[in-house]
Amino acid sequence: METIVDNSKIDRSYVRKGKIKEQGNDFLFWQTQSYIKRLETIELIRQEFNIWKYGNKQGFQRVYTIVKR
Repeated sequence: METIVDNSKIDRSYVRKGKIKEQGNDFLFWQTQSYIKRLETIELIRQEFNIWKYGNKQGFQRVYTIVKR
C-alpha cells in the first residue's frame, strides 16, 4: 500500500531561528489553504505519527467479530 508519506517531499534541513513574538499566525495561514490541502496535510501528519509510533506494521490493532442476534 502506497502512502502519502512515500509521495511527499519534506525539507527537514531548513531551520529558522527567531523570536516567538515574530512568529506568524498558523490559524490565519491554514485558513488561506484549500480544504483539500488541509486534509492532505492532516493525513500526512497522521501517517508519519503511525510510522514513528508503530513502525511499518500493517493491520488492525484489534479483531472484531460481528454477531447477528
